[in-house]
Formats: sequence, C-alpha cells, structure tokens
Amino acid sequence: ATNNGDDPEQIVANWLAQFHALDIEDVQQHSYCRHTDEAARHMMRVACGLDSLVLGEPQILGQLKSSYSVAQQYDTVSSHLNRLFHQSFNTAKQVRTQTAIGESPVSVAFAAVSLARQIFSDFSQQTALLIGAGETIELVAKHLRESGVKQLMVANRTLERAEQLAMEFGAKAMLLSDIPEQLHNADIVISSTASQLPILGKGVVESALKQRKHRLMFMVDIAVPRDIEAEVDDLDDVYLYTVDDLKDVIEEGRRSRQEAARAAEEIIDGGVVEFLQKEKALDAVGTIREFRSKMETIRDTELAKAMANLEKGQDPEQVLQRLARDLSNKMMHGPTIYLKQASIEEQEQGAQTVQDIYELNK
Repeated sequence: ATNNGDDPEQIVANWLAQFHALDIEDVQQHSYCRHTDEAARHMMRVACGLDSLVLGEPQILGQLKSSYSVAQQYDTVSSHLNRLFHQSFNTAKQVRTQTAIGESPVSVAFAAVSLARQIFSDFSQQTALLIGAGETIELVAKHLRESGVKQLMVANRTLERAEQLAMEFGAKAMLLSDIPEQLHNADIVISSTASQLPILGKGVVESALKQRKHRLMFMVDIAVPRDIEAEVDDLDDVYLYTVDDLKDVIEEGRRSRQEAARAAEEIIDGGVVEFLQKEKALDAVGTIREFRSKMETIRDTELAKAMANLEKGQDPEQVLQRLARDLSNKMMHGPTIYLKQASIEEQEQGAQTVQDIYELNK
C-alpha cells in the first residue's frame, strides 16, 4: 500500500526503501522519474554510455542487458517495456558502429593500451608483462585481453594477489624478483605499483633487450613515483611512456568522445522518434481492432434480428429497410454524440476529425 494510491513512482520508492531498509525520504531525495519520450530518451542515453561517469563507457550496456534478462526470467517485462529495451539496444549498437564514442582513451589503463596498439597493430602475437596488481593494472589486463593479447604475465610483491589476477585473466603469475628472468619475453610492459623505489633499472632492461636480439619493447610507467628508471628511455629499442605522457592522450580522448557524443545524441533522437512512432502505430492497431469488433457486433446483432423477422414471415423488403436503418443509426450514434459534445465544448478539432474520417468536405 502507498500513501498516493496507485502512483507508480511512490510504489517503486516504497519498495526500494523497504527492500534496502532505507528512509523513504532519502530514496525520494536521490531518485527521479522520467515519462513518455523523456523516459525513452533516458534509457537510450544510458545504454549508449552518455549518462556514465566515463563518457561512452561500454560496461553499462552489458549491465542493462543483464537487468533485462533477469526481469524476463521473473516475467516482469511488459510488452511496452520489452520494445523499449530492444530499441535502446539497437540504438546503442548504432551509436557504437557509427560514432567513435568508445574508441578514444579516457582512462589511464585504456590510454596505456591504446598507445601500445600504436606500436603493435596485432596484439595476437605479443606478450605483456603487468607489474603490480592494483585496480589500474586489473583494468589494463581487461583491456589487453579484450584486444586479443597473446599472453599475459603478472608480477607483484605478493604472489597471492598476482595469482588472483592471473586466474581471472588467464595469465602467468610471478614475484617482482622474477622479473629479470622473464623480462625478455615481454613485448609490452605496463607498471603501476606503490613502490618508493624503481622496479626496473636500465641494466635489467638492457640485458633483456640483448636476449630479445634488440626487438623493440613498449613500456608504460603509470606509477608515481616512477617504477621504471628514466634512463631506460635512453635505450634505442625501448618506447617508454610515463603517466604525464598519458595525460595528453586522455585529454584528446575526452575531446574526441565529446564530439562523438554530439553525434550520438542525434542518433538517440532518431531512436526516440522511431520508438514513439511504433508505439503510436501499435496504439492505432489496437483502436482499429476494437472499432472493427464493435462494428461487427452491431452488424451481427442487427442481422440476427433481421433473420428472425424473416423466419416469422415478415415482408423481406421491409426487413431489409429496417436492417439498413438500424445499422445506420447504431453506427452513427457514437459519432453523433461525439460531435454534439465537441460543439458544446467548442472543440473544432473534433468536428474536423469526423469530417476527415467520413470525407465530408469532398
């Protein structure tokens, strides 16, 4: 039960408050409601990542699809909401394929992987060494896996955390002390630890390059203070980037996504219009079906009366005339009442609608 009867906003707010043991006023203060076209627009913007903290974030679409799947399992998706979900999914797909909303890096992890992609066009032949096991490295691992990297290695101060991350992403775990022995296998090195001293020195990298026969290595040092000695950048076969280098990439990515977002908004506008048009068409179909059913009921009723009168031996011509008259009266009754009421209320549009339907002006 709610204080506002069957108000859906109040029903949802009450349920959230009860389920999460929250004060109803807190729920209402931190919630909002969208109606009709704004509701459709909101869902599509969410699906496209335009409402996300990170503009264009793709994960939110997966979360929306998961929510839809759960709702379907519990049979709580109405036909109207079902159509809105699918329109939102289609619009999100259109935004992803027709704009660059998800291509430009806007996070340190994404920027690091994007830079690596500029050096190695095909990740399927590359091995990456990730140093550290924090949130940033976890995101880097995710982006690298999504990019199809051949092999991942995770080195950390504690083996347990490295193994946890390795298990999640199908990587090889090792300690920081193992890096000198394994570094030559890495084409890509991305480091982000809380160490106060460098993890990789010039000598270790130089030794690894010799074992690699001077095949180039790509390195990104995200840590502050630095994990990789600055002198490593002096080596000919190393591309070394720091967190300062990534800032420019990220800022450019933000600008690019903002431009893409403007194009995405136009696509969403089209999606909203398409959805509303389909809904109106479906509403018309329902009205047409009901109208036809009512007319057929009138027809069948009057026809049954006429058949009964014929069976009683009444004059067929009179029966047919009465049938035609009664059909006309019954079918004209509704429009006649509507026109009279429209005239009383000075609703010119009502009269015009009837004129258009019956082509009275032609």
